[in-house]
Amino acid sequence: MILITGATGALGQQTIKHLLKSKDAKKITVLVRNENKAQTFLDQGINVKIGSYEDINSLEQAMQGIDQLLLIPSPSGTIFSENKNVIDTAKKYGVKHILYTSLLVKDIDKSPLKALLQQHLETEIYAKESGIPYTILKNTMYADAIPLFVGNDILENGVYLHAADGKVPFALRRELGEAAANALLDEKHLNKEYELTASEYYTYADVADALSELSGKQVPFYAETTVEEYENHLRKKGVHEGELFAISGFVTDKRNAVFQLLSNNLEHLLGRKPLSLKESLREIYNF
Repeated sequence: MILITGATGALGQQTIKHLLKSKDAKKITVLVRNENKAQTFLDQGINVKIGSYEDINSLEQAMQGIDQLLLIPSPSGTIFSENKNVIDTAKKYGVKHILYTSLLVKDIDKSPLKALLQQHLETEIYAKESGIPYTILKNTMYADAIPLFVGNDILENGVYLHAADGKVPFALRRELGEAAANALLDEKHLNKEYELTASEYYTYADVADALSELSGKQVPFYAETTVEEYENHLRKKGVHEGELFAISGFVTDKRNAVFQLLSNNLEHLLGRKPLSLKESLREIYNF
């Protein structure tokens, strides 16, 4: 029996989609906060538990009879304390394998989001020291997040942000979900850590070029944008200050090479090369 937390998020849904290709739905349990979002899982025959990372009682109810745990962290600012609750409960109820989806980062001292990124690293350490067999998947930045940073009106307004020539090996969330499913289905991945990235680096200039090719319309790249100009640009679009700090921070991370790590592990877990940036953008923007 596999328990998947954060199941209503895009990564959780993609992982479940691939698990169902080879695993009976009755062998999958999901933990969801909102009962209104549970129906789609019930319709597929998946077991549903209502609860949260802060509610120990709900975690205990969800963890009974579970063999494997896919821990997808929440987007909150208290990631480590929440993850600790989940891991402690998993250990209490004899879970035999924890797979944690982390972030692939380096030089986090350069990041304005250091406090957030550090919590992922702390969770990795805690999971490994729990005594439970583990798999750590360190995911690169989602290609699907590109519209979050540049907007859906990119063809009209171009790529406007302060990432400069920062390189990122963007990967599609659905391929990272497929990799997570494959890692759950094969015991050879126990006690392993994988850095999951595309097969090559891309810049936001590459994003502009790829979208120009796909659309047949020249998409400009504004390379000299400052942090202040970008944040004011987001404010004009109605982005709230709390979200603005995180969005701008991740762009700064790209400029500072915090995501500049490359690996062939995603190709290994998928059994094929992940989609290129151009093919990912074709899917994301529905060309």
